[in-house]
Amino acid sequence: MADVIRQPKQKRAIEKKNKIIEAGYQLFADDGYFNTNTEQIAKKAGVSTGILYSYFHDKLDVLVEVLDIYVNNVYLPIVKSLEKLDALNFDEILPNVLDNVVCLHKENHNMHEALHSLTASVPVVNDKFIELQDQVTKRIATKLVDLGYNLGNVFERVHLAVEIVQLFSHECVFDNHAYIDYQSMKSIVLKMLKDLFVHQ
Repeated sequence: MADVIRQPKQKRAIEKKNKIIEAGYQLFADDGYFNTNTEQIAKKAGVSTGILYSYFHDKLDVLVEVLDIYVNNVYLPIVKSLEKLDALNFDEILPNVLDNVVCLHKENHNMHEALHSLTASVPVVNDKFIELQDQVTKRIATKLVDLGYNLGNVFERVHLAVEIVQLFSHECVFDNHAYIDYQSMKSIVLKMLKDLFVHQ
């Protein structure tokens, strides 16, 4: 394991590092973090373990990079789309957000499950998700205020909304209880969200 970690500057070196991250992403999603080792990541990336250790201290370092990609690809696009809004129309905004979040959970099912399973045992993962939650809440709340939202407690309302959307998405994608009518539940969730933002 290298004591000094290189920051690649040349195109070929950057490509090698990115291949290692991509390999880690796929292996963590397919096999889980604890069932993957650095040798497997290096082999999948087509590099030696020595090359891997020249860019990363260990498997956890690769995971941190994977987390950043996951956040940038899955969560931030939704926030950015909300930041482009020019009017508050909760009847339109809320169904779109709910559908998009459920869709993204489905598309990234394996990686989402792999990462969330680590929150209790790998502090950096838990910290990253808390940081993400904070960022999402603050950015959406700030946008609502900019658009004239004035009911108060905007951070609390947005934070609760984020939790409700996450819970519903997990229920739809991961839990799939046979006795639940998910279309009916979706209607209930949308009403809860609207009540959260349009009533005192």
